[in-house]
Amino acid sequence: MEKTYRPYEPDQLFLLPPSLREWLRDDHPVFVLADVVDHLDLAAITTAYEGEARGYPPYHPRMMTKLLLYAYAVGVPSSRRIAQHCEEDLAFRVLTANNTPDFRTISDFRKRHLDALAALFVQVLRCCQQAGLVRLGTIVLDGTKVRANASKHKAMSYGRMQTEVQRLAAEVRALLTHAERTDAAEDRRHGPNRRGDELPAELARRETRRATIRAAMAALEAEAQAAAAPGAPRRRRGRPPKTPPGTPPPTAQRNFTDPDSRIMLDGDKAFVQAYNAQVAVDSSHHVIVAHDCTNQAADAPHAVSLVQAVRANTRGRPRRVLGDAGYWSDANARRLTTRRCEPFLAPHKLKHGPPRPPPRGRIPLGLGPKERMRRKLQTKRGHTIYARRKAIVEPVFGLIKRARGFRQFLLRGLAKVRAEWALICTGHNLLKLLRSGRWAAA
Repeated sequence: MEKTYRPYEPDQLFLLPPSLREWLRDDHPVFVLADVVDHLDLAAITTAYEGEARGYPPYHPRMMTKLLLYAYAVGVPSSRRIAQHCEEDLAFRVLTANNTPDFRTISDFRKRHLDALAALFVQVLRCCQQAGLVRLGTIVLDGTKVRANASKHKAMSYGRMQTEVQRLAAEVRALLTHAERTDAAEDRRHGPNRRGDELPAELARRETRRATIRAAMAALEAEAQAAAAPGAPRRRRGRPPKTPPGTPPPTAQRNFTDPDSRIMLDGDKAFVQAYNAQVAVDSSHHVIVAHDCTNQAADAPHAVSLVQAVRANTRGRPRRVLGDAGYWSDANARRLTTRRCEPFLAPHKLKHGPPRPPPRGRIPLGLGPKERMRRKLQTKRGHTIYARRKAIVEPVFGLIKRARGFRQFLLRGLAKVRAEWALICTGHNLLKLLRSGRWAAA
């Protein structure tokens, strides 16, 4: 007796039009995301199309916004990969109603509306608040180094730039002398009517490289002059600079591919061309309540601005602010206290394990802020609160960088990188909202 199998007819045609909603289960995150985006104000995006009366009708901007936000939420930021998923991934096909925009259309939409897409972070955060995912009892500040879309081998120090410009100038002079001799010889051989004013390819390449290096030198000199101008922030105490004010030090570097990026030390103690991505994370459900991205390797300058962003984004005030030793400064502890936020900033790198018992007796009146904070974190309450820091913020970076694979920015330039980081944080919060199951009750 022949074995009976379930029907399998790859060439079978649909007798009736299929329903897209039947392709996925009813509680699939795609349907929740579509509902969330339908409640967002996209006027900053849609108004750009209202005056366009010519040309082929574009894809609906609300559909394109849903596509990008879902792609960032599931870790697919590349426009080429998004276009591929629109053809091969069932969830993407349902979300786009079987539309298949090509990668150039997706890239141009993101480029055109980058600022408006980044501004959706606050609206999505407010949805998380409505769903009860943000409480602002404790927030944690932290930063991570994300590689720039540039190689550190495309960077050059100011000292080497000076040497390289002189070397290229000598090579250009040698090539010009050789070209003049060649022209004279050809004139004697072929006559004086030949033009002979075309730049040799080797000469053009060296001239272009020298112009690029000169532009980078001018940018470094402008930064040094701005730092030495009256009213600029004063440098920290220490050895006086070896170069006069307004002159870049020989070690100052600039990248030719992405001049805004900087060489930084990442978590693996390796030097990479990167940006410093900052977040403030709420302790209740690991929702990002504020973000920033900078080309400063230090974290301390961003502590107060992140807390201010939290208050602006959520219209609330966090009670406790946690941060590692990178955020410590006397000024940060004082400013957070004046803003009615209790700081728990490690004054130095703390070791794991039970806290050391604090010295007995009252804290002396003449004790400085650093020693007071050290004693505070040695208490049972202070140690218990600060011990939660890693468990709150590190999973966020783990999800972004490992689970969703975002380890390098796609865009270049500080302004575009900040907007791209905002999209990454928006996708993280959207995924928290989708998986919480609370949107229907919001």
